[in-house]
Amino acid sequence: MTDQPTPVAPLGTTDAPTVEAGPRIYVACLAAYNSGILHGRWIRATTPDEIKAEVSAMLAESPVPQAEEWAIHDYEGFEGISLSECASFETVCDLAAFLSEHGSLGAKVHQHFGGRLEEARAAFEDYAGQYKTAADFAEEMIRETGTEIPASLQYYIDWQALARDMALNGEILVFQTGFDEVHIFWSR
Repeated sequence: MTDQPTPVAPLGTTDAPTVEAGPRIYVACLAAYNSGILHGRWIRATTPDEIKAEVSAMLAESPVPQAEEWAIHDYEGFEGISLSECASFETVCDLAAFLSEHGSLGAKVHQHFGGRLEEARAAFEDYAGQYKTAADFAEEMIRETGTEIPASLQYYIDWQALARDMALNGEILVFQTGFDEVHIFWSR
């Protein structure tokens, strides 16, 4: 028996899988759901008005007459952030815009601040940059202040310990987003 590659549909054909751009939510009709029928639609998190229009259209197509209630039953593209089934469309869109701008780093900062979006946004005003390690940040910060370090002592300085102390003292926030990739924020 030989291993044969799985055939893949050519690009541009209807058989090719599609990828939705950006965060989206699945909004379900509760009248249909309570009747044992799955009825809903995936909606891109663009603007509250566009989502409301999509939800209204979905409810109008419900198999249960005069359906009015809905709930968010699923979501994707929110970088691990949880959404309530009754989250407002304004909240969904604000969060989607924030994540579109800041990606997985934004999600980590959002989670650090307990889901408070305004605090997460404010943290980016104190963004110090991306570094290989927090130790690299500590060393750069000390050297940029003009502190003279004699050549005979520079190899004895523990930059990692300095960075750890800065984080423990609440001077900086450190978020690791990949191998050899940390993001540093000054604490408020």
